[in-house]
Amino acid sequence: MGLDEAVTPPRVVAGIGFRQATTAAEIVALLNRALAEAGLASGQLTAIATAADRAGEPAVREAATVFGLVPTALDAAALTAVDARVVTRSRRIEASRGVGSVAEAAALACAGPAARLVLPRIASAGATCALAVADRASSLP
Repeated sequence: MGLDEAVTPPRVVAGIGFRQATTAAEIVALLNRALAEAGLASGQLTAIATAADRAGEPAVREAATVFGLVPTALDAAALTAVDARVVTRSRRIEASRGVGSVAEAAALACAGPAARLVLPRIASAGATCALAVADRASSLP
């Protein structure tokens, strides 16, 4: 392992699922809670990912801006491709989205093929969040 590999922090991705009426403040609070529960600093967050049809919603765009990020939009194929690695299963979300958890699938899909969840889905009243860490190969520039 080279020096750069030893000191380069892992790439942390937050996956977000949310209902239409959810506010940016609620999403930000949930992201901060997730980072705290995982023992991570907000500066370690490198991406916020969600389903493509939600990435343009004002609440998630405003929440991402708080972290200096722009939401990453993932299409249904990208989310379903990682569904076998999703640990949380919501029957309602499986029926509507084809994945057990949008938050977990988005985090895993955005973080790369060897990503792993560091925080399975947590929820607030209107949103869900999961955190994944990218493999070393996909965290390099």
